[in-house]
Amino acid sequence: MNGAEAMVKCLTAEGISRIFGYPGVAISPFLDAVFQDASIEHILVRQEQAAGHAASGYARITGRPAVCVSSSGPGATNLITALATAYADSIPLIAITGQVNSSLLGRDVFQEADMRGATESFVKYSYLVKNADEIPRVFKEAFYIANSGRKGPVLIDIPIDVQMQTLKKPFSYPEQLTMRGYKPNVKGNSLQLSRVIAAIQKAKKPLVCAGGGVILGQGEAELRAFCEKYRIPLVHTMMGIGVLPKNHPLYFGMLGNNGKPYANRAVAASDLLIIVGARIADRAVPKPENLEQRVNIIHIDIDTAEIGKNLGPTIPLVGDAKIVFAALAEAPITIDTSEWLRELEEKKRSTVDLRRFSDKLVNPVELVKQLSEKMEDDAIYVADVGQNQLWSADNYVMKRGRFLTSGGMGTMGYSIPAAIGAKFAAPERQVVAVCGDGSFQMSLYELGTVAVQKLPVKILIMKNRFLGLVREYQAKTYNRRYEAVELFDYPRYSHIAAAYDMAYFHCDNNAALGEALDAFLACETAALMVCDVDSENNTQ
Repeated sequence: MNGAEAMVKCLTAEGISRIFGYPGVAISPFLDAVFQDASIEHILVRQEQAAGHAASGYARITGRPAVCVSSSGPGATNLITALATAYADSIPLIAITGQVNSSLLGRDVFQEADMRGATESFVKYSYLVKNADEIPRVFKEAFYIANSGRKGPVLIDIPIDVQMQTLKKPFSYPEQLTMRGYKPNVKGNSLQLSRVIAAIQKAKKPLVCAGGGVILGQGEAELRAFCEKYRIPLVHTMMGIGVLPKNHPLYFGMLGNNGKPYANRAVAASDLLIIVGARIADRAVPKPENLEQRVNIIHIDIDTAEIGKNLGPTIPLVGDAKIVFAALAEAPITIDTSEWLRELEEKKRSTVDLRRFSDKLVNPVELVKQLSEKMEDDAIYVADVGQNQLWSADNYVMKRGRFLTSGGMGTMGYSIPAAIGAKFAAPERQVVAVCGDGSFQMSLYELGTVAVQKLPVKILIMKNRFLGLVREYQAKTYNRRYEAVELFDYPRYSHIAAAYDMAYFHCDNNAALGEALDAFLACETAALMVCDVDSENNTQ
């Protein structure tokens, strides 16, 4: 058995039946082993970054690590943005990159790139495999690291000669794994847990702030049970969308610059903020030092490094959200939040949305509301980055589905390849990618993957002929001096749909929106829908 064959054996041992990638000479031994084994399906994307985003969408829906593959040099460096995106949002990926012959490393030969050095800031860990006998251990460790503690991407860089090298030992995939120095704490320190319980007991105005870590840790049910038992209200970050449905009586919206004003008012009025699975970066709390002085803060996260990074906690607790809130739901806590909940309801009722949207073309708020209401209950909504993302996050109607987006990195072009991965992960579920005309053009080439794989994904474009969020910033900051943001009236979307055998829909007014969305969602094949949006509409 050679190294490439061992790599395939490792992947099948981890239950991997599908990988996303783009070929090249330096990864060809591995691809030949995939061909001969036939237990793994290789999905050919049209650019390596898309392989990483597709794997991300796949991992987020399956809840398990997904695999992306590229060759050396530019193929591998194209993956870096996708790895950075996954790292920022704690998505478990295994990135396998081919490398030049190990005897040529460090000599700047054709298509050599130091991938360990280049990705140091964007992966949990990385390997450069120099001996084929190391492959079983390396893969076992990589999957464990990617999917434990704070999840994230792991890189395995393998020279072409190591892929062809014959193993000297019989292949044996480790059943157990012990890594010195890497033992994530999941249960939570009992002393800190008791301090958390005491703080909740004393609170008059407790509030939970949930982030994406709750969803990644599959702790939604436990957190919901905790909130319902003690009647503690909840707000969330963008990555925490879906922790509670919007119609839940304890739900008080998304906080932050682009969240609901009443959610931010709830945070300011609380006397105990319980942050879980969120880093609380600048978009969520612009001036954390002010909040620290007014509110007691409990910060619960599985990653020690995240606690206190942006907001100093009164009580830190390192642990897994699912385990911690299961324990808290059994704690002897007796509090009365009735008056607090009445106060929050009044804040919500008295909050007036001062934004005004043009009555020309399609109202983006109504578009997102109608789209998500009309989507199937368990549908997957994949938002891209830009104004479309903020309108989506603000108005998405949560049922039993999922909301995927690039939060920490804000990577344009994420939605289409991520939707591809999500559809492969859940072929029976409806998948809709929503993007602007700018973000669509970042990855429109992946319509080739959609067409070849015959994936019935739906892609909706909010077309305003601008890079809308940058235009909005330039309007407010630079007195409408617009530079390098106008896209004009290109491309011709109906022609693109025809080129990729997609059904095409178009809407330019609110009166026809409902009927157009119904037809778009009912289409049994891949479909592209363009909704014209006034370029003067802003998110704030």
